[in-house]
Amino acid sequence: MELIYFILCAYGMTYILIYGSIFNSIRPTQGKMGELFRCPLCLGFWVGVFLWSINHFTELFTYDYSLINALLLGSLSAGSSYFLSMILNDFGLKLRNTKGGDEK
Repeated sequence: MELIYFILCAYGMTYILIYGSIFNSIRPTQGKMGELFRCPLCLGFWVGVFLWSINHFTELFTYDYSLINALLLGSLSAGSSYFLSMILNDFGLKLRNTKGGDEK
């Protein structure tokens, strides 16, 4: 269950940081930081590392403090944040017509 909590926290935090209108005035838009804050894969990694670093302060998940755990949880966060952002949006599941053209 800890793993599910971690993934959901990572996705939620990544989504808010990238798309949350409350951060529009302070979110970087140019340079490397601007690129980071447009990419759920990239920012998702750093959100995972951040969550790993503060896991001592929560009872939702607890992981040992080691460099390997930081790398693995950052990677898990990046992958799951990217995957979820590709299949979900504000209106639910992203559904796309893959047939191309207008068929009636």
